[in-house]
Amino acid sequence: MPHILLVKTSSMGDVIHNLAVIADIRAHHPSATFDWLVEESFAEIPALHAEVQNVITVAIRRWRKQLFSKHTWREIKAFKQRLQSVKYDAVIDTQGLIKSAVFTWLTGGETHGMNQATARELLASLFYRHTYNVPRNLHAVVRNRMLTALALNYPVPNQAPDYGLGLIQNASSTANGYTLPTKFVVCLHATSRDSKLWPHTNWITLGQHLQQQGLSMVLPWANATEKARAELIAKQVEGAVVLPKLGLKILASIIAQANIAIGVDTGLMHLATALNVPSLAIYTDTDPNLTGLYPGNKAHAINLGGKAQIPSPQLVLKEALILLNR
Repeated sequence: MPHILLVKTSSMGDVIHNLAVIADIRAHHPSATFDWLVEESFAEIPALHAEVQNVITVAIRRWRKQLFSKHTWREIKAFKQRLQSVKYDAVIDTQGLIKSAVFTWLTGGETHGMNQATARELLASLFYRHTYNVPRNLHAVVRNRMLTALALNYPVPNQAPDYGLGLIQNASSTANGYTLPTKFVVCLHATSRDSKLWPHTNWITLGQHLQQQGLSMVLPWANATEKARAELIAKQVEGAVVLPKLGLKILASIIAQANIAIGVDTGLMHLATALNVPSLAIYTDTDPNLTGLYPGNKAHAINLGGKAQIPSPQLVLKEALILLNR
């Protein structure tokens, strides 16, 4: 029974992309078991997958801010001991960064990663026992699946991915007292930097058109700025619902109920796709060919826009209706 540690520490979209390797491994090693090493702020993501037995968290972002604290060094020591307490048959780092490579090396196991020519940080390859050429011009999901296949010696898969999240159960029609509409679009308007935002006026125009199609907007948020934007949009769109602040597990159950997810370049859009929800992503400052939505065989997804491109509300509505009709 191969015991495998998957190393993908951040960010949300990257971690979700890596979920696809579990089904690939299972197809060739049915008795495999899985642990996952991830940054503590993203620990809920691998925990959503039923096949992940143990989620091991690292806190680099927090430790950097408290580097001279005794508590920090106690945590680092405990983390190192935890990594070395289990003998893994394979430790596979699909992150390709120096920090993730160091964590991989600390396990003392059979470590696998990208070679010097293809790792995101070339020095990362020095920490792996086995390295592989995984071209950089491929989509992130394809790169993860290719590296894992090469590491475990099975054919590189060419079928659509299975993220293993299609069976999230116990979805509720309410969210902390908010009743969800019967038919709704979850609108993921927030992202990590302003250059990736879609103008709020476009969201308002889109929401008004969707309302005419019998679809209500549901707007999540995670901080005060995002909440203010959600409320600004909702004031102009009849029937729009601004959710309360929610944890990832509850939010995932709500997204899973949506008729469609529409959003900007954000990890939650990749979550929607992994949940097999019809999804439409709006890109304004990044290249969707490398990190865009990558649906499984039970989902449909559309990527619109790209660097220095701002898709119009009319185009987004047109493509959204095509997705809904599928």
